[in-house]
Amino acid sequence: MQFFELSVTGKIDKVRLNGRSSQEKFLDWILEDTPFEPAPFNGGFDEAQRRLKNLNWQAYGKTRNHMDGAVSHLSPYIEHGLIEPHAILGFIDTNDDRIHAYHFLQQLSWRDFFQKKYQEDPKLIWQDMEPYKTGFRASEYSDKMPQDILLGKTNVAVINQFIRTLQTTGYLHNHARLYLASYVVHWRRVKWQTGAKWMLSYLIDGNLASNNYSWQWVASTGSSKPYIFNLDNVKKFAGEGLNLSGADNYPLVGSYDELKKRLFPHLQERIAV
Repeated sequence: MQFFELSVTGKIDKVRLNGRSSQEKFLDWILEDTPFEPAPFNGGFDEAQRRLKNLNWQAYGKTRNHMDGAVSHLSPYIEHGLIEPHAILGFIDTNDDRIHAYHFLQQLSWRDFFQKKYQEDPKLIWQDMEPYKTGFRASEYSDKMPQDILLGKTNVAVINQFIRTLQTTGYLHNHARLYLASYVVHWRRVKWQTGAKWMLSYLIDGNLASNNYSWQWVASTGSSKPYIFNLDNVKKFAGEGLNLSGADNYPLVGSYDELKKRLFPHLQERIAV
């Protein structure tokens, strides 16, 4: 049996494998050259319940946007059916905690909203909701992911760290996902669909609706303006262990006005006219 691999760049390659049987070859194919690290989760129903019971709602509300904040890490358990949103709501109501859990419920509501929007017409999940609001047409964005992004070897150190974390653990803090999506779409001018497929292929908590509509929000095809960030913003929310030097992240250095002019020159021209 011959195995082939379709990369996100669109290239189809034969894969040489050493296994004797088709099953052994398939396992070799899945595991070949993949530098896995343990995901930050233990599986199972009991673990989902433990995380829910130990969640500090007030700390979550204050620190959820920080990469070392008190996030719930419940998304994989919700996505794989180990705990249902209505069960979470029931737990919160049992403890009369709706006020304290407001910010968490807000995020849970967004997930539900995206899911219902997807179910209204599943055919639209990969289509632009609106035109890009960047001064560029959709046809000016690439369908292929740049090789340096696939390898985590861009000229932006913190982006490389996000990529490695995604690829080795299957998880990224939501803020890091937004940063990475913004870099792919706006710095590298890659279609959000290409980036969304790539990220979804790694996420252990990957939800098609939440993932795609979040990418559209970043791209501006699902929002009123493109989402961008600068190095100062990353420094504000980053945890320990990230390389945040200006020299190693120079494409992110600058004020928001400076970055907008650099990333969206046609938009600036249109405003000037």
